[in-house]
Amino acid sequence: MMTALYVISLRWTSTFPEYQGWATLTVVFYIIFGWLFGSYTVLRWRKLPPLAVGRRVLIAAIATFVVISLVRVILNPPDIVWIVHRKTQILWLGVTVFCSLFIRFFLRAGLLLPSPPSLFFVSDSSDRQSVISAIWNAGPLRPLQDIQYVSFEAAKLIEPPVTYIVDPTTHQNFSLLFNDFASRDPRYTKVITLLSLMERQRERLPPELLPLSWIDYDELPWNNEFSFERQLKRFADIVVSFSLLLVTSPVLLLAVLLIWIEDRGTVFYVQQRSGWLGQPFSVFKLRTMRVASPAEKPSWTVHRDPRITRVGGLLRRLRLDELPQLLNVLLGDMSLIGPRPERPEFEQVLDARIPHYRKRHWMRPGLSGWAQVCAPYAASVEDSELKLSYDLYYLKHFSTWLDLIILFRTIKTVLKAGGR
Repeated sequence: MMTALYVISLRWTSTFPEYQGWATLTVVFYIIFGWLFGSYTVLRWRKLPPLAVGRRVLIAAIATFVVISLVRVILNPPDIVWIVHRKTQILWLGVTVFCSLFIRFFLRAGLLLPSPPSLFFVSDSSDRQSVISAIWNAGPLRPLQDIQYVSFEAAKLIEPPVTYIVDPTTHQNFSLLFNDFASRDPRYTKVITLLSLMERQRERLPPELLPLSWIDYDELPWNNEFSFERQLKRFADIVVSFSLLLVTSPVLLLAVLLIWIEDRGTVFYVQQRSGWLGQPFSVFKLRTMRVASPAEKPSWTVHRDPRITRVGGLLRRLRLDELPQLLNVLLGDMSLIGPRPERPEFEQVLDARIPHYRKRHWMRPGLSGWAQVCAPYAASVEDSELKLSYDLYYLKHFSTWLDLIILFRTIKTVLKAGGR
């Protein structure tokens, strides 16, 4: 809708370039704030409450109006530029909000998009239902399609469109289902494994569902040292990290000063982490917790951890405490994108309890990663297992495009102060 109004405004103002500039600025800010506040994700998440949908769209419009008003005050265009008048902006954004909500209503009602096929988990083992439910519902809360549990005999009576999820341990049932439905229209009837469903819809690979011989290093996209994407990744690491250090140096100096003023303790925090193939290296961070005593044992960082200082809490929310790790990227110990490096003390426990954990060391650790932008902060073995499922997905699907998606999601987290 905003695009349609923009095209109309260009026709009205074709002889006034300054009008086109203001119209373009409004559209750009509306799109940015729509992305930032999540008004576009509601197109996929049909179960999001209507109030949340309206709130996201309305906040994006209000933020656009406020920013355009501030820019108008700063630049002070002549009164003849009517397109930036408050009444014009309110009318423009008001029509956009109304149309956006109207379109989203039809999308949620399934009138503009076909309804997704019903999901049925086919298994004769009732005790697996609670296990599969826990696997499916793990992770960040977001609306999901309901899964119904049926027996093999009941599954054959369900009318399409339908997707059957088959227990990978019941090989006989999988074979029977596949043969039974092979003659049906594949657009409406599908038979998949739970692992395949998780990989497609949740974009993660739960380690407990993977066989021990799941993947070999030679099968990974990261394996070829001379691949263009691997060389591009390292080149981007050097250029971007060096540029970020230069640009953020004033912010870094301010953060150092605030940390020192608060408790007069050490400013930087150096800690041993596991890197490429599990080799230890020293990671650099800004200190965000009180200075620990030598006898204090390492422990998980929890929500509202009392050890976090006031300045440290702010730095964590904005992810500024990790700026010194750009030095680790320049040194080659880390990458901008990759699995987060963990402390060796914790890894001994995690490696013993979580299958495939060591495979996350097949890539350089990163400042941000697929697990960081998709899962909450890890404060337990269960949280680490969830994050590993995203790391394994990244390991298998590594590409420059996926790195760009992670980069933009990280920027969004920083802008929303969503760190912890």
